[in-house]
Amino acid sequence: MRLEPYTYVTLSMPHADRRSRLTVSFHTDEVHVRARVIDERRPYLAFNTPEADVSISTTGGGPVTDADLTLARNIYAAAAQYLADCERLHTRPATDQTAA
Repeated sequence: MRLEPYTYVTLSMPHADRRSRLTVSFHTDEVHVRARVIDERRPYLAFNTPEADVSISTTGGGPVTDADLTLARNIYAAAAQYLADCERLHTRPATDQTAA
C-alpha cells in the first residue's frame, strides 16, 4: 500500500510540570527548503509545505554562538547522510515494502 504525500503535525500539551512538544513530519516532495540571513547577523533555515512551516535560527534569535555552529554542523552531517541514503535506496530495484 502506498500513501499519498502528506505532512503530519502534532502538539502535545501536558500538565504544567512537563514541556509541551511539537512534532512535524514531512512525507511529501512539496517541502521547500531555504536558508537566509536576517540583518546580516542571524542565519535561519526554513522548511515549508502547504500545511506547515518549520524554521531553525540562532540561540535566542541573537548572534551566532559556538552552540549554533555545532547545531549547523550536525544539520549538515544529517542532511548529507539523508542524501546518501536516498541515493542508495533510489538505485535499488523496486521491491514491495508492504509485504510482511
